[in-house]
Amino acid sequence: MRHAVIMAGGSGTRLWPLSRVGRPKQLIDVVSDGGGAHSLLVEAHRRVRAVVPDGCVWVCTAARYADQVRAALPELAEGRLILEPEPRDTANAVGLAAALVADVDPDAELAVVSADHVIRPLERFAQVLGTAFDALADRPRALVTLGITPTAPATGFGYVQRGAPTGIAGVAEAASFREKPDRPTAERYLASGEYLWNSGMFVWRAATVLEALADHLPESADGLARIVAAPAGPERDAVLAEVFPTLPRISVDYAVLEPAAAEPGRVLVADLDVDWLDVGSWPALASTLDDDGAGNAVRGLAVVLDGSGNIVFSDDPDHLVALVGVRDSVVVHTADVTMVCPVADAERVKQLLAEVQERHGSQFA
Repeated sequence: MRHAVIMAGGSGTRLWPLSRVGRPKQLIDVVSDGGGAHSLLVEAHRRVRAVVPDGCVWVCTAARYADQVRAALPELAEGRLILEPEPRDTANAVGLAAALVADVDPDAELAVVSADHVIRPLERFAQVLGTAFDALADRPRALVTLGITPTAPATGFGYVQRGAPTGIAGVAEAASFREKPDRPTAERYLASGEYLWNSGMFVWRAATVLEALADHLPESADGLARIVAAPAGPERDAVLAEVFPTLPRISVDYAVLEPAAAEPGRVLVADLDVDWLDVGSWPALASTLDDDGAGNAVRGLAVVLDGSGNIVFSDDPDHLVALVGVRDSVVVHTADVTMVCPVADAERVKQLLAEVQERHGSQFA
């Protein structure tokens, strides 16, 4: 049966001070759809429900977010919430999800999707995800990654290079994975037409990715096997709490996809030609906000006079944010923090947060 797991454990530090340790970006209502705002997690849940049955949707998140996830997704089926005791990067999160899904359904086909993307149109995403699932019928041992059709020479994303065709429309063998490039390299990638942005979303059989972990990351595979060997319930929770924090911290790309790509035809890439927004920074989030008619992206109570190119966000309905003569700046107001920076320095918010923590501890994190 087809299953999907939504990876929702990130902390969203580049969206500070809106995103906090106790309430990360995927749980905050930042996506507008004409009928109000909803969270990125709800957005992701809507996407996968178009492809897999309700009872086959899972969410993997940090244990400290359990109650917030349940409140955001009351329709999530019993037993479908996977809780990481502490972050051990994506190889272990994906492996844990695959192990728990396979424990319920040994023949499960599993999509791994992110909770911090906005993707339009939904129908095209569902179609491509269905194609990726269909590819498993032709190549049961395949590891399929979803590659976003690039629209610019982006330097903030990893890339996947298309290889030989598979005979499946829109799906090719993955020739190589490339890390975030510099600008000239990104321009070459775009001009070649051979490269796609690596979305960090995958489709595979749960048993297949566990096999790949056993081949390339045996320490994690052994630990996950210990966890799932315990009976579901308090006993398994205790083993999870003991074993999971000891697993080597590594991404699924490094641990599985890149070494597996050395075997011809093992890793495939499906073209996802959609409008894709990775909501990882304030300039990215600006695309989900309202335009005030003067070129400012605004959410909340705000007035901008003689200014443009600003991103203004306030989550306090009783507090007015007023700007005059300000251009190309990010202004964020929350109950306990006001943050201002040039849009050009928005990627340094993570660095700013580290400095805040150095001076004030976790009070404002």
